[in-house]
Amino acid sequence: MTAPGAVLVLGATGTTGGRVASRLAAEGHRVKAAGRRATPVEGAEAVRFDWHDPTTYAQALSGADRVYLIAPLDSATPADVMLPFLEQARASGVRRAVLLSSSAISAGGPAVGQVHRALPGLFGEWAVLRPSWFMQNFTGDHMHARSIREEGVILTAAGEGRVAFVDADDIAAVAVHALTDVRAPDTDLVITGPQALNHTEVAAVLTEVTGRAVAHRPLAYEEMRDHLAASMPLEYAEMLAGMDRSNAAGAEDRTTDTVRRLTGRQPRSFRDHVAGAMPSPRAV
Repeated sequence: MTAPGAVLVLGATGTTGGRVASRLAAEGHRVKAAGRRATPVEGAEAVRFDWHDPTTYAQALSGADRVYLIAPLDSATPADVMLPFLEQARASGVRRAVLLSSSAISAGGPAVGQVHRALPGLFGEWAVLRPSWFMQNFTGDHMHARSIREEGVILTAAGEGRVAFVDADDIAAVAVHALTDVRAPDTDLVITGPQALNHTEVAAVLTEVTGRAVAHRPLAYEEMRDHLAASMPLEYAEMLAGMDRSNAAGAEDRTTDTVRRLTGRQPRSFRDHVAGAMPSPRAV
């Protein structure tokens, strides 16, 4: 029997990519951890990869038969560079592709939705991960986390709309199963946490767990758009504010059993995530 090839993990220093690469390596899989700077990941081979430099493709793909795909963050039309890469990946021997998308984007939708639509026609084994909004948005380096640390507020146009925020560790766990199980999912997987919360409830949990006062300040769509546009292109600001508006209307008010079904354990709650990521000063 032919030995399995390596798993190529793109964005291997990112929020999910780093976790996926580390988990795979810890389980004994051969891993090629790819990024623009070829940053080392323990137990993995570091390789340079740049979506906008096709000369980096061949080395990254060499010896790989599975790939974890994270779209370029600097493109509104990622299919333009991703589809040629995926054609090359198939030709080089990649048999399974797992794409990180979003619960807000379906097959054929904008941005990475175009890659989602094409994936089943390119690979015999595939999965598209569609996680809800990350819990790390409130505890990492996201604009919400910075606003919480600096001002004690969360600014959104989501009103009282609920979102089943999900921990990136749970996303990574699902990704590892999708990449390594004998049978590929061959479908899209909507990944959520165990409970849908509105941002007022999120602020209350942050306050209770950390001991620091945090409040949700709801904004109108236009106010949120203009606030975001001060630090990013207007088109992107409109998209993000529009996603908040969709959440206000209930677009993300759902939970799924994907984490439990694929990993055998319950997804982490938001309270447990905050307790681990932002402990109270009284507890340290």
